[in-house]
Amino acid sequence: MKTVLGILGTLLIIGAAWFGMYRGWRNRQARQAELAPLPAVPEGKVSGVEGVYVATTTAGDWMDRIAVHELGVRSNADLAVGAAGLIFHRQGAADVFIPVGHLTGVRTDRGIAGKVTAEASGLVVVTWTHDGHELDTGFRPRRKADTAPLTESISTLIGAEQ
Repeated sequence: MKTVLGILGTLLIIGAAWFGMYRGWRNRQARQAELAPLPAVPEGKVSGVEGVYVATTTAGDWMDRIAVHELGVRSNADLAVGAAGLIFHRQGAADVFIPVGHLTGVRTDRGIAGKVTAEASGLVVVTWTHDGHELDTGFRPRRKADTAPLTESISTLIGAEQ
C-alpha cells in the first residue's frame, strides 16, 4: 500500500510540475503576443554553418526567452549569412530570417536561455531589432573553428549596412 501511495504521490508531483511549466510558457506567449510576425524567408537554398539555434531572448536579459513565433524553440540549424541578412534554416521549427537592416551587433558569449558552454566564446549572439524590440539570438556552431569566421562575416555585413 505504501508503494502505491508513493507512486501516486510522485506522479501527482510530476503532473503538477509539468502543468506549472506549461502554464508559465502559455503566460509568456500571452505577454509577448504583441510582437509582430517575422519577415518572410527569401526564396532559394543557401548553405551555411552547421550548428544549433539556441533561442531568441530580450537583448541584455539572457534568461527572458521569446516564446512567440517559435523563436524560443531550440533546434539543429544552418546559419547562412547573405547580402539580404541572416537565415537560420531550422530542423523541426520555422526558419528565421533577420534582414540586414535589423542587425545591430554580434558577439561571442558563454550562454543564453538555458544553454551555457564551457568556453567563454562558445555561442555567437546576434543582436537585432524587430517591431520596436531589441532581441538577442544565440547560435552554437558545430565546429569551434567556425565561430570566429562566422562572427567576422556578420560584423562585416553589419558594417557594410551602416
